[in-house]
Amino acid sequence: MSALAGRIAGCLAAGLLAASAHAGNAEVHSAGGLLAKFTELRSRLSDNQFHKPLYLHSSESPDGVAGDVYALIDHRFATAAAALNNPGDWCEILILHINTKYCRATTGSQGSVLNVSIGKKHHQPLNLAHRVEFVYRVAAQTPNYLLVTLHAAQGPLSTRDYRIVLEAVEADGGRTFIHVSYSYGFGAVGRLAMQLYLATIGRSKVGFTVAGAQADGRPLYIGGTRGMVERNTMRYYLAIEATLGALSTPPQARLEKRLRDWFSAAERYPRQLHEMEQGEYLVMKRKEYLRQQA
Repeated sequence: MSALAGRIAGCLAAGLLAASAHAGNAEVHSAGGLLAKFTELRSRLSDNQFHKPLYLHSSESPDGVAGDVYALIDHRFATAAAALNNPGDWCEILILHINTKYCRATTGSQGSVLNVSIGKKHHQPLNLAHRVEFVYRVAAQTPNYLLVTLHAAQGPLSTRDYRIVLEAVEADGGRTFIHVSYSYGFGAVGRLAMQLYLATIGRSKVGFTVAGAQADGRPLYIGGTRGMVERNTMRYYLAIEATLGALSTPPQARLEKRLRDWFSAAERYPRQLHEMEQGEYLVMKRKEYLRQQA
């Protein structure tokens, strides 16, 4: 594998070459809109391949792909909102991803900024990783609704306008309904990078959408750019889930619980998400977390 292909693999694996097909749409975010989506998806949340109240959708356009996860989680809204509306807490979430090498929240002229380094799926010096600056904003917060946005104007390899959007709303039964979406734009270099990745390292990787059936009856999962964005949408959703799940653990034990819970959750989908063994992941992430705290 060439050095360029290796760099591309790190960016793609972290979702940094994933673009949203609806990024340019004037989407209105509100508590009412998210609750309407909850009502629309009720049947899919109760009966799906994930065996949990979760719905994943992807789409693509000529210059991008989109990934969205909708999920009903067993956390009260006040608890979830308090854990998801602080920039430092988002670094605790992002570092769980195998390709996130570093994250530090700072304050600059644009307000809160997350300085994130994206690299390969092994421990590496930060000067070999790609630095991406996300402007962090709590766009809406009410007693029953939260909207958080992360936006990076520029990324590596001709990528741009990268957005992470989280919505959460109070649902029935003391639970919370959340929506995690991603969008990213890319130019000619980014498009060529994706083609190279999908023809080499990523040619056998798949997503979660069932596109048909194989000759033996097993599901045929979607590949290509949609498969790529689906894998990373799920990885980041699982990071949010693991972070919320560790809240009841004593503070000194939360990191280890987050790491183990994220890895165990990802391993429920080995065809899509398996990249390394648990021991390797834990050693790598402990090192990266210590570096992040230094």
